[in-house]
Amino acid sequence: MKNYPDLALALVIGALASPAFAETRIGPVSLEAEVGVVSDYRFRGYSLSDDQAAVQAGLTASLDNGLYAYAWGSTIDEYGAGSDGKGATVELDYVVGWAGELGGLDVDVSAQVYSYPGGVNVDYLEIPVTVSKAAGDWRWTLGGAYAPSQSALGHEDNAYVWGGLAWEAESFPVQFALQAGYEDGAYAPGGKWDWSAGVSKALGPVTIGLSYSDSDKTSGGLIASIVASF
Repeated sequence: MKNYPDLALALVIGALASPAFAETRIGPVSLEAEVGVVSDYRFRGYSLSDDQAAVQAGLTASLDNGLYAYAWGSTIDEYGAGSDGKGATVELDYVVGWAGELGGLDVDVSAQVYSYPGGVNVDYLEIPVTVSKAAGDWRWTLGGAYAPSQSALGHEDNAYVWGGLAWEAESFPVQFALQAGYEDGAYAPGGKWDWSAGVSKALGPVTIGLSYSDSDKTSGGLIASIVASF
C-alpha cells in the first residue's frame, strides 16, 4: 500500500469528531457508524493492502422492519491500474439488504457493490446470504455469496460459501471465532480454500481483536484490529 488516501483519512477524522456519526435515530431510521484500523486488510484469505495497515470506516442505516443499507470503505493496495499506470487506493462498498428471523433462524439477504474509485473496470456486484443460529454461548453461521457474470469478472461468475462458529460467555466476555470458506470462479480459478481463527474483546464502544487468516493459495498472517462503534 502506497499511502492513505485523503478521502479515507477525512472519513475517519469525521467519524471521530462529528456527533452526526453517533448512534442515533432520525424518525424510523437508526444510524450507526464504525471506524477502525487493521494491521492487514484480508478478504477471503487474500491481503488487499499488501500486508500493510488499512484504515476502515462505515455507516449503517436500518429500519425496524429489518431493511438496511450501509456504506463501508477501506484503504487498499493500488488496484485496477489504467493506461496511465494509476489505480484505486480505496475500496468503497455499498449494500442494501434485509435481516430478520425466518423459521427460528437469523437470516440476512443483501446485494453488495464493490467499487474502486480510480480503478478501471473492477467494480462488481455480489449477492450474499447468511443464516445463523445461537445455541447457548455458541453461534453457528452458514453463508454464501454469488457474483453473476459481469465485465469486471471477465464475463465469468464467482461463488463463495463459508461456515463459521463463534463462542462468547457473559462470565468470560472474550469472543472466539472460527471460519472456513471455499471460493470458485473468476476470482479463484480451480477453487480456493481459506480459513481464519480469532479472538476479540469489547471495551465499551471499542472492540480489539487478533486473528490469523490463511488460504491454500497465499501465505497466512496475523491481523490486529481496533474498531470503534458509535
